Amino acid sequence: MVNNLLYILIFLFITNCQLQKNTNKHGILFLENRFNKLTVGKSNINDTLRIVGVPHTKSIKDKMTWIYFERVLIKGRFIKLGQNVVKENNVLVLTFNKFGILEDKNFFNKEKLADIRFTKEITENNLSQKSFVQEFLQSIRTKMYRNR
Repeated sequence: MVNNLLYILIFLFITNCQLQKNTNKHGILFLENRFNKLTVGKSNINDTLRIVGVPHTKSIKDKMTWIYFERVLIKGRFIKLGQNVVKENNVLVLTFNKFGILEDKNFFNKEKLADIRFTKEITENNLSQKSFVQEFLQSIRTKMYRNR
């Protein structure tokens, strides 16, 4: 009887264990392997579409710069209380010339992305600025409803 109970407990314990970690994947998987298949000066846009796929985004200035993303989240350990932890965070930037031949390729992993410095300048948007009348009415509205 005790042996049967022990076998049942061991069976339940083993069936509830996971052999692989629970992952949440976003973007193109195995981006680094696909990056290695592309060769500068030899691969073209059609090869890139076949190997990597359609880009997530294209550059605003130059439509011949394609950007791909890969992000893999895993469940954290007991210390992190089960919060998601970034396992992989990769970005692939491909630049083509006017003939569609791969001119430059850059691969950024989690460590390289942390080293990138961004500017602290703020771009002002003149289109969304309110006129004097709109700002005046907005200030009156906030003063009226502040004490409610």
